[in-house]
Amino acid sequence: MPIRTPQEITDGFIAASVPKAESPFWRLLVLAFMAGMLVSMGAIASSSAAFSLENTGMQRLVTGLIFPIGLMMIVLLGTELFTGNALMVTAAISGQISWKRLFRNWGIVYVGNFAGAILMAALMAFFGQLNLGGGELAVYTAKVAAAKCSLPWMNAFVLGIFCNFLVCIAIYLGNTAHDTAGKILGVFFPIFGFCIASFEHCIANMYYIPAGIFANLVPAYIPLISEAGINTAVLDFGTFITANLIPVTLGNIVGGVVVGLVMYAAHATKDARS
Repeated sequence: MPIRTPQEITDGFIAASVPKAESPFWRLLVLAFMAGMLVSMGAIASSSAAFSLENTGMQRLVTGLIFPIGLMMIVLLGTELFTGNALMVTAAISGQISWKRLFRNWGIVYVGNFAGAILMAALMAFFGQLNLGGGELAVYTAKVAAAKCSLPWMNAFVLGIFCNFLVCIAIYLGNTAHDTAGKILGVFFPIFGFCIASFEHCIANMYYIPAGIFANLVPAYIPLISEAGINTAVLDFGTFITANLIPVTLGNIVGGVVVGLVMYAAHATKDARS
C-alpha cells in the first residue's frame, strides 16, 4: 500500500482535529495524563541506560535511541500530547474549529501532561528507581535538571522551537504509514535527532526537572548530589517554571505552529480549507 501523501496527511489532521477539539473534558484530561506518563517512560528508560556513560556524545546517542519510545506509544495509542496538538492550528485557520476550542484543548492537555509527568517524577524519586548505580542515576537526574534550569531564557526558547519542529515532523512522518512498523519508523528519526541535539521539550522537562528536584529532597541522594558539585540552588519549582518551562513551552508552540502553517499553506486542499 503506498504511503499517504502530504496532502492526505494535512487534510486528515484537520479533519481529526474537530473531534479532538470537541472531546469531553474528562476524556482529554485522561488521555493527556496518559501521554505525560508515556513521555516520562521514554525519559526514565533513556536516563537509566545513559547515566553511567562518561562520554557526552554517547549519552546523547543512547538517549536518542531509547527516548522515542514515548512518542511511539503516544501516536499508536491515540493519547493527547500538547506539543503535537500545536498542529491543530491548521483546523483553526481553516475554520473547522474555533480558536476558543483550540485553546481549550491546549489548556486541558497541558495540565494533564503535567500531572502525568510530575507523578512519574515523584514515583521514580521517592520509591527507589533512582537507586540504580548506588544512587548515581539520582545524581545524573539532578545534573540534567540543573543544566536545564541554568539555560539562558532565549536559549531555552530557541531550543524549544527546534524541538517541536522535529516532534511535529515526526507526527507527520508517522502518519505517512498505514502499518505499525511504518509509523514507528517515521516517528523514530526526528525524535532521535532532537535528543542528539539536546533540544528542549516542555512535556519531557515536566519529568526531567521535577525528578531532579525531588531527588535533591531524598536524604540518601543529597550528599551524593552535593559531592558531584551540582548547582542545587536552581533545583526549585519557581526556577523550573520561569527559567525553563515558560520559554520552552512558548518555543514549542512556535515550532509546532510553523510546521502546521507550512504544511497547511503548501498542501491543504480546497475542501479542507472551507
